[in-house]
Amino acid sequence: MPDTRLLGVFALATFVLTVTPGPGVLYVVGRSVGDGRRTGLASMLGIETGEAVYIAGAALGITALIAASPVALSVLRYGGAAYLVFLGIRAWRDTGEEDEAGGEAAGASNWAAYGRGLVVQLLNPKVAVFFLAYFPQFIRSGEAVPPQVVLLGAIYIVIAMSVDTCYVLLASWLADRLARTARARRRRARISALTYFALAAAALVLGGHDTAARATAG
Repeated sequence: MPDTRLLGVFALATFVLTVTPGPGVLYVVGRSVGDGRRTGLASMLGIETGEAVYIAGAALGITALIAASPVALSVLRYGGAAYLVFLGIRAWRDTGEEDEAGGEAAGASNWAAYGRGLVVQLLNPKVAVFFLAYFPQFIRSGEAVPPQVVLLGAIYIVIAMSVDTCYVLLASWLADRLARTARARRRRARISALTYFALAAAALVLGGHDTAARATAG
């Protein structure tokens, strides 16, 4: 297993990467601005679950198979971009005049936000490429790889969730202060929609480049 010093370097590098706004951060910020803190947090959990799936796939060797297939990467890239456009259209049509739902409806909405975040991240092929490029730098040779990937993945997820939660809380707090009227809420929905459209465009434009940076991973 990686020693304590190596894990410390990994944690620091991960913090620097995750605190730098990338598509994943912009997505949860967009959800927080458009629909509030709870939706932003649910979306963030969906995003991180998607990353956990790719980390598990990396430990099992499945992620490498996906990353090695241009067809699979293209399907994920175009599918992800189309889904973001769909979410953008829905957000743009939001009138911003709906009252907060109570109990059961709010819970269903949170689960839907979680599911959308999960789908968005699973349809982001750069996540697979990112973990395949990033984790091996901290893997010790001569030792079993899967347990090391699981440990590094757990550290990564904890740090990413902490950072993204801060972004959600800040974005939702600012949005609440600025959305005092129906007109302001509609404007907030438009900003959220434009965020989705920008992410879809970025997925198409940047998708052809095999970079491994947090800016393209989430």
